[in-house]
This record gives sequence, structure tokens and C-alpha cells, in this order.
Amino acid sequence: MNRLKEKYNTVIIPSLREKYNYKSVMEVPKLDKIVVNMGVGEATSNSKMLEAAMHDLEIITGQKPVATKAKKAIAGFKVREGQAIGCKVTLRGENMYNFLDKLISITLPRVRDFRGLSNKAFDGRGNYTIGLNEQLIFSEIVYDDVVKVRGMDIVFVTTAKTNDEAYDLLKGFGMPFKK
Repeated sequence: MNRLKEKYNTVIIPSLREKYNYKSVMEVPKLDKIVVNMGVGEATSNSKMLEAAMHDLEIITGQKPVATKAKKAIAGFKVREGQAIGCKVTLRGENMYNFLDKLISITLPRVRDFRGLSNKAFDGRGNYTIGLNEQLIFSEIVYDDVVKVRGMDIVFVTTAKTNDEAYDLLKGFGMPFKK
């Protein structure tokens, strides 16, 4: 069993039940999934860029990414409807906890001048989003193999009803929020 999943079951559930007076264990919010998304604007003119981004994402998450396609055509950006313009990975279960553990304990401490994550990036329904500027902060990425430095979004989807519940849940996992 994963270290964070065990921590959730033994430490986080009892503390959240006490704080929010949940009657049932099933009411306690949990981490549902983590979605890692990488937009590749250059994919419209160079399909190799999308392949490189998908390769990087697969190395980072340990799971095969899916290409995301444009919903509608935008002439100003030379984008046609249905054209691949990015990639994403949805992590659940064991992979999700492994990625979260790696993110909290290895990756975020490697960020230069890191002062903590913003606690204003909640969406009002208990989901939290982080934007990273480069994929190089992940230890699996070899600098010489990187075609182009690009950022990504990491979305933590929880079953929490409010931002406060989601904040307490993620804080319990050890997310380094600003003081």
C-alpha cells in the first residue's frame, strides 16, 4: 500500500471527521484523480513537438498520455477543429498516489526560490490547480533529451464540497502551501 494512501486512512480521515463533524466515513472528502495537462501550441505546424511532449509526459507520470484536440477552429492561431494541440494524463488509484508522493517530496522542493503553493487556486468546488513553468523540475527528465522547455497544469480533483475542505485534505497529504 502506498505511503500517502495509508496516511489518508490513518491520519487524514480521523482529523477531517473531527474538524467537520462528519457522521460517516463516506462523507470525508478524498482525492478522486489528478489530471496532468500540457498544451502544445506548436503542434499545429510541427507534429514532432506533440510527440516530444507526450514522451515527456509519459516519463513524468508513468502512464501513456492522450492527445487533446481543438474543439473549434481559430483562424488567428491557424488551428483547425479536431487538430491535436496538447496532451493529458488522468491518474487514479495507485498511480495517482505515487505521482502525488513524488510531486510533494521530490519535485516541488527542487524548484528554485520556492515559497509554497498559492492557496487561492481553488475553484470553489474543492478542486485545486497548479501551473508549472517547465518540465525540467521532474527528476526523470534528462535535460539533454528535452526538445523544448514547456509548462504544464496539474489539477487535483477531490470529492470535497468547499475550498476549505479541499485545502485541509491536501494540507493533510503534505502539500506545501504558503503560510
